[in-house]
Amino acid sequence: MGLIDFIKNAGHKLGFGDDDKGAVSTAKPNPTPEDFRLAIDRRRAEAMEKLVRDAGLRVDGLDVQVQNDLATIHGQTHSQADREKIVLMVGNIDGIAHVDDRLTVLQTAANTSDDAPSEYYTVEKGDTLSKIAKHYYGDASKYPKIFEANRPMLTDPDKIYPGQKLRIPGAAVTQRA
Repeated sequence: MGLIDFIKNAGHKLGFGDDDKGAVSTAKPNPTPEDFRLAIDRRRAEAMEKLVRDAGLRVDGLDVQVQNDLATIHGQTHSQADREKIVLMVGNIDGIAHVDDRLTVLQTAANTSDDAPSEYYTVEKGDTLSKIAKHYYGDASKYPKIFEANRPMLTDPDKIYPGQKLRIPGAAVTQRA
């Protein structure tokens, strides 16, 4: 899929970062600032992998690498939907501005037309899932389709925030209003 851009300072917080440098072990007697940055990037990558695993998304050989505001994701997913959700979970983390999607989708007989690539939408101030559904599907009452396509990242259809990137399934083939 390639490089996907996100808004760097909008998103889920992992609960650590530059403010906890004292808690990072670098295993060197005189660590440099670069040692701290690398240690923090490793911790962030591990936390992102845990977040994806805990979400129950199907991915084999998941490997996340972080370098500053770039996350690179490797592995094999079982569906296009899982691939997109993993990219969004990682990209919608505070401090991540770019995701290099190197995931592949296993080709199985279970893959369906619902596994066609989705369009991405960046939430703007004043947006609601209903407003987004009206734009993409011509019907505000179709907001549950967007909500379900973004679970487990979204836990409540009323809790979206500016800068968050969402999956819009079937947008490319649906008539827009």
